[in-house]
Amino acid sequence: MKTNSFFRTLALLAAIAIAVPAFAKPFAKNINIAQNAKLGKSELQAGEYRLQIEGNKATIQKGKQVVAESEGRWEDRSTPASYDSLLISENGQVKEVRFAGQTRVFVFSE
Repeated sequence: MKTNSFFRTLALLAAIAIAVPAFAKPFAKNINIAQNAKLGKSELQAGEYRLQIEGNKATIQKGKQVVAESEGRWEDRSTPASYDSLLISENGQVKEVRFAGQTRVFVFSE
């Protein structure tokens, strides 16, 4: 009887663990890119874009058109960012996105 109860509890916990990410709300923010940059294989011209992050996938839109997609991960920093910003490498590749007042940043895989 105890074994049956244990397996029911284990099955319930597994179902909850699978369902929780489905309730996660995507993160969306307008970003301004001051210089030409690359995200994945896509070239981004300077201008305003809509960034949407859902799980570990980031999508960048210009108007209603998706112009870039990339994988990444959330990381925590010790101090919150003072303002929204992009960290761009010397070759123009977008490395991470920082958000004003938040200690977590989104780091791109490429």
